[in-house]
Amino acid sequence: MAAPALLSAPPPPPPMDEEASAGAHHAFPGPAPPPSPEGAPPRRRRPAVRVTSEFDSDARLFSHRLSCRVMDGLAKLRVRVHHGVGGAGAAAVEPPPPEVALLARNFSVAVDTASRSALLRGAADLAGSLRLSAKHDTKEQKGEVAVRANLGDSPCKIELSSVVPPDGLPRTTFIFPNGEVSVKQKYLDEGDRILSVNGIVRSHVLNGVCTALYSDNEMNIKYRYKDEELSFIPSLSLPSNSLSFAFKRQFTPSDKLSYRYQFDTNYWSAIYKHKASKHVKWKAGYESDQRLGWASLWVGDAGGKTKEVPMKAKVQLTLKVPQDNVKNSAIMFHVKKRWDF
Repeated sequence: MAAPALLSAPPPPPPMDEEASAGAHHAFPGPAPPPSPEGAPPRRRRPAVRVTSEFDSDARLFSHRLSCRVMDGLAKLRVRVHHGVGGAGAAAVEPPPPEVALLARNFSVAVDTASRSALLRGAADLAGSLRLSAKHDTKEQKGEVAVRANLGDSPCKIELSSVVPPDGLPRTTFIFPNGEVSVKQKYLDEGDRILSVNGIVRSHVLNGVCTALYSDNEMNIKYRYKDEELSFIPSLSLPSNSLSFAFKRQFTPSDKLSYRYQFDTNYWSAIYKHKASKHVKWKAGYESDQRLGWASLWVGDAGGKTKEVPMKAKVQLTLKVPQDNVKNSAIMFHVKKRWDF
């Protein structure tokens, strides 16, 4: 199991966060919530049908997502459709095909309407502390099966996984509180097979957290120090000896400055954030590699769910100003709105 990349450079203003999606392991409460204990506020019943619409002016693309409970609340049906908006000077963006998914606690089906195929996922608890999970792609006629088990009473776990049909030795992953290490068989360009080791380890060092990530003969070492006002994050990549650092300063609860510098390329970026209220925030930044300055205004909690903001709507306005050609400045906006029925 390849470890995730943790040291990628932070992008300029991110797109609006998607609402918390319900994956294959998401538990759905029954259709009728149990009565609340005396004195406790009553539980709000979720709407039968939810529709979320988004528009991205940069891609000139509409996206609509419909979700509802089926099978007496044991599963959720999710449908997403996209369509583009034409116009002079509009970038030619091909809308993605419709997406259909059925999601339950231990089973999910994601249908690819373009290829008329499906990705099936399932999981089940076996005897003792064993957990079995599997997935299968009907188009590729391939899948994967994994078994995870606890190692006695310790917090450590071991997982064995293999592709179906089998092709070599299974991948073995050891999971422990401070990280994980995986060993798998890998094919070289010459056709030879070798054992590849990937892993990630975290440890507290000098009032901070040090993370070492090893993957495909490359290592990233990152140290993160953070207190109430300051964050300092140097990182080193081996064997390229690429060094970078990130610096963040919280001036007030509403004002924050972030700065990142890459020593081998001399690229740097800076972002200033001001939070006027819970639902209004603006940012301004500069990216030296793209020679681009930008500013954005967020209406609606950028990191929260759409259902928790006023009118269940979010708006993001962004101004981009190229340093080499100010006349090519552009204003983009992103709108997200949810309806409950």
